[in-house]
Amino acid sequence: MPATSRNDPVFAAVDLGATSGRVITGRVGPDDLVLTEAHRFANTPVRLPDGLRWDVLALHQGVLDGLRAAARTGPVISVGIDTWAVDYGLLDADGSLLGIPYHYRDGRSGAGAERVLADIGARELYGITGLQHLPFNTVFQLAAHRTTAQWNTARTLLLMPDLLVYWLTGTVGAEVTNASTTGLFDARTGTWSDALIGRLGLDRSLFPPLREPGCVAGTLLPEVAGPTGLPAGTPVVTVASHDTASAVAAVPATEPGFAYVSCGTWSLAGLELDAPVLTEESRAANFTNERGIDGTVRYLRNIMGMWLLEECRRSWARDGVSTSLSDLLGAAARARPFAAVIDPDDPSFLAPGDMPSRIDAALTRTGQDLPVGPGGYVRCVLESLALAHRRTLREAARLAGRELTRVHLVGGGSRNELLCRWTADATGLPVTAGPAEATALGNVLLQARAHGSVGGLADMRGLVARTQELRHYVPQGDPSAWDRAEDRLAVRS
Repeated sequence: MPATSRNDPVFAAVDLGATSGRVITGRVGPDDLVLTEAHRFANTPVRLPDGLRWDVLALHQGVLDGLRAAARTGPVISVGIDTWAVDYGLLDADGSLLGIPYHYRDGRSGAGAERVLADIGARELYGITGLQHLPFNTVFQLAAHRTTAQWNTARTLLLMPDLLVYWLTGTVGAEVTNASTTGLFDARTGTWSDALIGRLGLDRSLFPPLREPGCVAGTLLPEVAGPTGLPAGTPVVTVASHDTASAVAAVPATEPGFAYVSCGTWSLAGLELDAPVLTEESRAANFTNERGIDGTVRYLRNIMGMWLLEECRRSWARDGVSTSLSDLLGAAARARPFAAVIDPDDPSFLAPGDMPSRIDAALTRTGQDLPVGPGGYVRCVLESLALAHRRTLREAARLAGRELTRVHLVGGGSRNELLCRWTADATGLPVTAGPAEATALGNVLLQARAHGSVGGLADMRGLVARTQELRHYVPQGDPSAWDRAEDRLAVRS
């Protein structure tokens, strides 16, 4: 990898995931792209009597601490923020936050989904939004929230990255890649669906103006800049604020026909398209059409990802069992192949808790033997994820009329050699693994593009391909073994 020039511009990427947050600085030059972690902090949800919430004040403090650490590394050109999707905060008429934002894994949205689908059928809703049905979609959360006393005081809805941008700059807006995950966004026009918002009885004024990735949202407020050590005029750039959109922007694809899997807590598996696929067959297959940068569409399906493994590790740690990832993966490699397979998207796996017991329950329901030891559970999880990647990408290609040539597996899961190798074997396609820090890279690159330090999407991806460490896997083994495992899962589920 080329050495970076000290004269390369530096950008600060705030990247908030479901379990931790980071502030990362990125140096960008013609053939240089180097990230340095300035600060990391925990993202620990809080269980209150009325539900599971995000500790958003701790997150904001973590962002400020991270920007202060970034400022110590040298002049910072701009700041960008990405987070997960769907969750939001409500502001009152004075711009103050009303309550603590709910966590998408809280169970309150189930009743909201029933109310929305009773008013607007699933087919019609999909025909407008093109959004995969997930029980925690923003539209369902809002239907549940409307029954609270807090609702009548709300004047503005801000998704999580937009809320943090507001606290940094005082400006209000809704970045489109995240807005497209709400279930209130028109997939064809790329705008809020006023008709849908009206039919659901929501106040249109709640929803702020949309912002495209790559524009300047505002500059740091003096009261924010002072504690961070950054100049008050430092721009905050609207990046692709949905973390998956930033990750897809950094996929190092240099050829057509690629598919991607952005693998972290969730596996987001799909294709990049020029237009949404809004057919009834696509809805029935539960594919989503979310916005990417430059008007692209992220045609994908959410798969329960490394959450399954991490929840197993948390359970084993509580029981005093070693949770060394390298040891667990070594045991998984030695475990019996295809001893048991699960559907990663079984709703019983969504909530936090004892994941091995829930895997046992799912396997018992489907008449399968239970895994032997932690290695058996890890193999079950990883083979099941590889099968889910295969199933999702093949179906996406069929529904979109595409021929696939390669899978790009990015995000933290790209470090898991077994998952990468088994995804190649299961799909029958070569897999390029990396970069692991795709989300932060996409965040930095969009800031660099706004600054004029890098060109369009092809240039961004080419820079990633030239500068980042990538690993390549080709399909091996007997493909019929994966066919049999898939057939077995289909019969038993």
